[in-house]
Amino acid sequence: MGKHVKKACFKNLLEGCVSAILSLTSPRDACRSCLVSSLFKSAAESDGVWEKFLPSGYREIISRSSSYSGINFPSSKKQLYFRLVNDPLLIDGDHKSFALEKLSGKKCFMIGARDIHIVWGQTPKYWRYTDFPGSRFSEVAELLAVCWFEFFGSLETRLLSLKTVYSVYLVLKFAEGAYGFDHPPTEAVIKVVGGGGGSNSGSIGARPIYLLDRRQQELQDAPPSGTGLIRRRLGHMLGPVPSRREGYFPKERNDGWMEIEMGQFYNDGGEEEDSGQGGEVQFSLTEIKSGLWKAGVIIQGVEIRPKAD
Repeated sequence: MGKHVKKACFKNLLEGCVSAILSLTSPRDACRSCLVSSLFKSAAESDGVWEKFLPSGYREIISRSSSYSGINFPSSKKQLYFRLVNDPLLIDGDHKSFALEKLSGKKCFMIGARDIHIVWGQTPKYWRYTDFPGSRFSEVAELLAVCWFEFFGSLETRLLSLKTVYSVYLVLKFAEGAYGFDHPPTEAVIKVVGGGGGSNSGSIGARPIYLLDRRQQELQDAPPSGTGLIRRRLGHMLGPVPSRREGYFPKERNDGWMEIEMGQFYNDGGEEEDSGQGGEVQFSLTEIKSGLWKAGVIIQGVEIRPKAD
């Protein structure tokens, strides 16, 4: 009897040691270690290991979800981790989403169109808010027609993972007949204010962004009348569009939407962050100089996620 007790105690001690070691590795390493033995599998799937992989402050963020309850969430920390990787959680009145980057467990956020300040966004003849298939939010912002294109927003840096380079992306689609975004470019600005930014953060000029280049525009079936015709004629008067090397262009995402990188910043915390005062990352996108009419952009939101290696 005594030998069995000692054997069981040793096994528990060994599993605890393995768990402690695995918690210092990465989610990928923990998953791979499950193939080593049943002991490693048990240790690698323990709550103690995956609690270490979940980011700081995740409980507070999850509590901001309207769907938050113990019933709706996985019982194990590993299941919770992959739930947040594969299915972004809506928070703050369902106007933002929270997710984890799969390999690192670092925090990702998307600010939905309703939480972005769009100039003239509340004027129905210029913009409309509507549902859209494939959007994680109940509403997107669709541009009907405007000559003053501008939006801006922000997110607290305390919500993000520290010591991390983040990229900021506009997530969008184009309605049929979209026009006005091939030239001149819109200008994107990213900056960190009030603490939380490192030496690599802040605003360094404006990044030129072409939401819709001329080759894409020619594929659109814009009606040959009204502001669309005027815009196309003015576009030809402006001359050739700058080459792709002189600006940034949208790329297709795995979810069927398009995204374009507005900029990057480094979130390193700092004294203000540690003291609880914190700061925020601010983003803006504008084209207000040309006076040309634009239409057809559908904005799902602005996503802030760790920069891919």
